[in-house]
Amino acid sequence: MAGYRIEVDRELCCGAGLCADALPTVFDQDGDGVVVLRDPTPAPNLLPDVEDAEFACPATAIKLHKPEDPAA
Repeated sequence: MAGYRIEVDRELCCGAGLCADALPTVFDQDGDGVVVLRDPTPAPNLLPDVEDAEFACPATAIKLHKPEDPAA
């Protein structure tokens, strides 16, 4: 899906690292374990994995904005 983008809330992040483990090209962690967004608009073929990471985040710190979203 072209045009989607990812947003992370570093304030909400609890440092579980599930996102960075699942998609290291998109997410990373800083020295404190807080999420770092490496690629806010990854390739469309990664969309299912991004959706999984958003769903799996225990702190709901990942938000996927799709083109049909008004906030996108």
